[in-house]
Amino acid sequence: MINAKKGLLFSRLAKIQRSLITSLERNYWESKPKLKLYTSKLNIPAYISETAWRIYTEVAKKKLTMGRSIDGFIAASLYAAIRIHEFPKLLEDVSEASMVSNRTLFRSLGMIVREILPVLGLDYHPISVEKLIFLFGNKLGLPEDIKIKALNLLKDTSKKGLSLIGKDPKGLAAAVLYLIAKKTKFQKTQVEVAQAAKVTEVTIRSRVKDLKALMDS
Repeated sequence: MINAKKGLLFSRLAKIQRSLITSLERNYWESKPKLKLYTSKLNIPAYISETAWRIYTEVAKKKLTMGRSIDGFIAASLYAAIRIHEFPKLLEDVSEASMVSNRTLFRSLGMIVREILPVLGLDYHPISVEKLIFLFGNKLGLPEDIKIKALNLLKDTSKKGLSLIGKDPKGLAAAVLYLIAKKTKFQKTQVEVAQAAKVTEVTIRSRVKDLKALMDS
């Protein structure tokens, strides 16, 4: 009788284990092609894609996707890998490629940064205004000296009290590039700069106003 009960218990445990493995494998089967598609759309190097998959497999093992968007976690795993390797792509780029909203992506990213990256020993590097200046400058086809002058303008206004707290770094990078390029034959419209930086023209005008107040002081 005891042996029969043990056998029944073992059978149930084995069934649960098979169910879990199947569920995890099904998750991987669905997720890997999507990650491959996103990385292909964004021309992401293989080493970053590998890091993204390493992150996502840990997400799936910890069952963070249960009751949440799998696509959101795939996209967030990719963006986390991009920031770990400091590759020049924006969260908005990943959002567009994956068709996952910024809000969903950001929420999933927060969980990954808190619960997954420490376990894997990976460091997340938020993108800086300085790096965005060069990223947007390249997108706009601006020469190196304009990007360097924009960087110097950022440094000068920061010394005069420019606060970065609570401000989108994309808007600030766009604004310094706009101001510097405006004085050259490479000038760009606010629309062109806004499109490159994926911000609104209102944001650029607001940051330009902040910068000019300190430039004139």
